[in-house]
Amino acid sequence: MKQSKIIGLGFYVPENIVTNHDLSQKMNTTNEWIVERTGINQRHYYSPENNDTNYGFGVKASEIALKRANLEAKDIDLIVYATLSPDYYFPGSGVLLQRSMDFRNIAAIDVRAQCSGFMYGLSIADQFIKTGMYKNVLVVGSEIHSSGLDYSDEGRHVAVIFGDGAGAAVLTATDEKNKGILSSHLHSEGKYAEDLAILYPNSHAKDKFDPNEQKAGGKFYPIMNGSYVFKHAVTRMPEAIEEALNANNLKAEEVALYVPHQANDRITQTVQKRFNIPDEKIVRNIHNYGNTTAASIPIALTEAWEAGRIKENDLVCLFAFGSGFTWASAMIRW
Repeated sequence: MKQSKIIGLGFYVPENIVTNHDLSQKMNTTNEWIVERTGINQRHYYSPENNDTNYGFGVKASEIALKRANLEAKDIDLIVYATLSPDYYFPGSGVLLQRSMDFRNIAAIDVRAQCSGFMYGLSIADQFIKTGMYKNVLVVGSEIHSSGLDYSDEGRHVAVIFGDGAGAAVLTATDEKNKGILSSHLHSEGKYAEDLAILYPNSHAKDKFDPNEQKAGGKFYPIMNGSYVFKHAVTRMPEAIEEALNANNLKAEEVALYVPHQANDRITQTVQKRFNIPDEKIVRNIHNYGNTTAASIPIALTEAWEAGRIKENDLVCLFAFGSGFTWASAMIRW
């Protein structure tokens, strides 16, 4: 059976930087309030005047990843596209990426696992490669959150968190033993689905254009039971790490780098303390980008690689938690 390894990484964020001060002009908040609760200083927003699109961000991240992998779009056998903010209700953004680059008529799978989306996509790619069905797979996580946030006082606790951007990884088959993705672990618990969700519009709504739901505080915008999400995140993320460690007979200190989904810096710090992870062994970049959901881990992983924080044969643990609830982890030997 083949192993799959990452041979190219790339990310893209739009040029439009929105600081905490900028948001304080829209709603009753302050830089101090946001930093204390989230660790975020700024985030990047798309620009309608630049004709920015979700799949367009995916294209830019993918071009970088492909170049670094020394491959062209025509070499890719499968696209796995993770997002919670697709360009259209249908079709998925994966086919929009496929038509925008020089891909063959390959399959494009869209993944809706929210903050765990890239992890789910990575695992899907890994399985296709391991079975020998595909050799080269492109996994993309891309989001445009800023167009769907509630910038009122009712929505400020959610609106300050999210940013826009995309990340991409190219996976390829290898015969190297004990290299690449060693294991991946996926979970969900749907009974908490409505604790972090956008509930409107939906396919069973009597009125998809109900103006009451589009007002500040309405179901048209994301809702989040913040304390409940935090409680579950700091439980499930450590469980996911433990699962990855146990599956590979590893100890926490053997891992060279931990790359968490950048949900909230308080969550990351809590998980970091749980495993006594020193700062040099964990990636934390939420202060610059906010929570970019499916793009979060590939952006963080790419930045870490670019900074030389990942060396050959290093053990790297990726882990995420998000809406659904979903959570996941993966152990990689670089």
